[in-house]
Amino acid sequence: MKFNTRKSGGGNRLVMNMTSLIDVTFLLLIYFMVSMVIAKPEDRLNPTIRTQDASASGSEADFQPQIVEVILVSNVPTYRLGQHDLATAEMLLEKLRDLPTDLGVFIRGGDGVPVGFAMAAIQAARDAGFDQVTYVPIE
Repeated sequence: MKFNTRKSGGGNRLVMNMTSLIDVTFLLLIYFMVSMVIAKPEDRLNPTIRTQDASASGSEADFQPQIVEVILVSNVPTYRLGQHDLATAEMLLEKLRDLPTDLGVFIRGGDGVPVGFAMAAIQAARDAGFDQVTYVPIE
């Protein structure tokens, strides 16, 4: 900013140029207006698993989403689906094909499990026909 002194009347008067401050204010205003328009509001985001209507038939509404845990058993990566421990993605795919695909599947990854092993579980769920696949880390 440029400070000038002018002599008016009997004393020195300090004058400040406000043009740059006004420019910065308008640029910030434009930035926030544009960023609000571009960002998708959170209330419009689609949930991964949709809930069933209250009028849904009892057989389908009683099902829970499938949960596949990717864990280490004796330092060997293993897929756990219910009570079944599966060693390969092909075995997991065969088990997932027998299950209903409407409510989706959760893939829970444990500590120390290779990322590729967890990604293979996600791919097996997609190959089995699940449209809604959600990855959740185990805490």
